[in-house]
Amino acid sequence: MTQEGAVDRLIRLLARLPGLGPRSARRAALFLIKKRDDVLAPLAATLREVAETVAPCGQCGNLDTRDPCGICRDAERDPALVCVVEDVGDLWALERTTAFRGRYHVLGGTLSALDGVGPEDLNLDALVNRVERDGVREVILATSATVDGQTTAHYVQERLADTGVKVSGLAHGIPVGGELDYLDDGTLSAALKARHPVGGQ
Repeated sequence: MTQEGAVDRLIRLLARLPGLGPRSARRAALFLIKKRDDVLAPLAATLREVAETVAPCGQCGNLDTRDPCGICRDAERDPALVCVVEDVGDLWALERTTAFRGRYHVLGGTLSALDGVGPEDLNLDALVNRVERDGVREVILATSATVDGQTTAHYVQERLADTGVKVSGLAHGIPVGGELDYLDDGTLSAALKARHPVGGQ
């Protein structure tokens, strides 16, 4: 393959990444080529290592070089508290908060009739088996506040009904630092429905 062909292929591959269009991909390719030793070579080596060693955790679905993953192996986490998320990106987002010290279960998507995603396409049976086998006391449904996300949460709740496990959901409403004038109608509606007493009332 010629030099020009290799560069074109690099640009096409970079353009597939989220948030990168053809123009951004060209800029990124040019930057990588100019920084061949400092960035391109280490990046290529790391990508090769990730492709060869990273795989889904057999217990929760997180991505790691070990199975079980580091979260599932962490003895300081509560194995009886499981947070259900749609994708690994959601798991990583929750981990950034450092507020959750339980374990996770990645569904691998949401139910979507439009996209042809049914219950059999999600990691649901493993969740039910895990709850029954491991003595889970609470499942937190951390799906998106979208139609598909809420439909999925409702379905998961139904599937877990016979297990007797406590099922809870994330609160929805006004974010910390949010100003009412800038919030969408759905967020304001959810905040009103989830209102709570203040003061000592």
